[in-house]
Amino acid sequence: MMPALHKYPVGIQTFEKIRSGNYLYIDKTEQVYRITHSGSNYIFLNRPRRFGKSLLTSTLYAYFEGRKELFKGLAIDALEKEWTEYPVLHFDMSLGKHMEREQLERYLASQLERMEKRHEVQTEPTDANLRLTHLIETVYERTGRQVVVLIDEYDAPLLDVVHEERNLPVLRDVMRNFYSPLKACDPYLRFVFLTGITKFSQLSIFSELNNIENISMDEPYAAVCGITREEMETQMSDDLDILAERMKLTRGEVLDKLKENYDGYHFTWPSPDIYNPFSLMNAFAKGKLDSYWFGSGTPTYLIEMLRKYDVLPSQIGGTEAIAADFDAPTERMESITPLLYQSGYVTIKDYDELAELYTLDIPNKEIRVGLMRSLLPYYVQGAGLSNTMVAKMYRAIAQDDMDGALRLMQAFLSTVPYTAHTDYEGHYQQMLYIIFSLLGMYVDVEVRTPRGRVDMAMRTATTLYVVELKLDGTVEDAMRQIDLKNYPERFALCGLPVAKVGICFDREKRTLKEWMIEK
Repeated sequence: MMPALHKYPVGIQTFEKIRSGNYLYIDKTEQVYRITHSGSNYIFLNRPRRFGKSLLTSTLYAYFEGRKELFKGLAIDALEKEWTEYPVLHFDMSLGKHMEREQLERYLASQLERMEKRHEVQTEPTDANLRLTHLIETVYERTGRQVVVLIDEYDAPLLDVVHEERNLPVLRDVMRNFYSPLKACDPYLRFVFLTGITKFSQLSIFSELNNIENISMDEPYAAVCGITREEMETQMSDDLDILAERMKLTRGEVLDKLKENYDGYHFTWPSPDIYNPFSLMNAFAKGKLDSYWFGSGTPTYLIEMLRKYDVLPSQIGGTEAIAADFDAPTERMESITPLLYQSGYVTIKDYDELAELYTLDIPNKEIRVGLMRSLLPYYVQGAGLSNTMVAKMYRAIAQDDMDGALRLMQAFLSTVPYTAHTDYEGHYQQMLYIIFSLLGMYVDVEVRTPRGRVDMAMRTATTLYVVELKLDGTVEDAMRQIDLKNYPERFALCGLPVAKVGICFDREKRTLKEWMIEK
């Protein structure tokens, strides 16, 4: 077996360490040059977590410090002629999570103290905004050069309380106070760059800095974070061959699997296909596919917001919206769509130029399976045991044995504890949607209409299953309803043989009572 060609920078977010340690670096320096020479000196970029924002910030740090030797051979080496050195203040807010007001104020103080020591600035303990103002002015006066301010994950202290009406305003005021000098100190600033996941409009950077430019949906920066297929096939070409050999697949088969699992992100339209860089680097480093990005952090705030907005699992993807709907500031959200988009759980899949409507959907298999696995405990108690059941169901359906898969589900649901709110049909519809999604199959749930009722379609590699559910009804009624709707004709265009599945659930036993399958 061939050894790995490169050292892959899994978990490494420092540009200097990647370059000096000879780790693989996907060259984004042409975009760095474009950002730093744009019309605005105040830039904001939002991307999902672990998508390369910190590495981009670190690259900007090295660039503004004039570290020319680190950029040798990269695109910017042929673009930049001056390499002017500027004093840089770098604040990392990523660890300021799960904090009360006093803890957050101490965290900000520690960030300021770190920068004060680095630039040998003496200050008296006082409010964070006064310390930041003093730091910027002093560094400017001492060096005679304008200051660069880089703030990574500016919104991290607020994400975990985004669903809390009591704590969010309190912590938001603390952060607003900290960021407020960025406008007052404008004459002393050469460049200000902020990254984050969401947009909090009531923070001073958005409500007061009217000259801040949000490049998050600008086409020239569509791939400034993440890895495109072109970058992977050129800068990682030999790596692809090695991964194919390690996985005992052809190069084409590996590309297909990487695309299915980690591709599918678009942050504007048109846009190249963008792969999740964290998952991609892990897959190359470990020589196998796995749920790396989703497994690296539990999206607790997302689950809470899904419950707050009463969003069903089947409603997460497949929506249409104008840009203002899904790129809205957090405080103005009328739905969970902005948070889903900005956090990376849905992404842009298409754009209707005439209607100015974007189609949003779940990016790829990794996100779909990860989301459903997180939501499963809300529909099936004792879900920790369900992973084995799901794996066995997958094996059965892959062998075209739907009957065996439903028997497994029946046996499993008979053993789980009582779950509240299971006396309506929609609960079982969503539960089936989650379980079928966990199998990695394409699943679609039709919403109720005046002429019909909720239906489900699941497509495997060999069969299209059209499913009708009944609670305390008969399986004959379910099959008859499929016939009445002419579902086989409706789905004939998929080119697969159609199987009709009628399923009845038992309200008292809270499991499958009977089912019928017709091919």
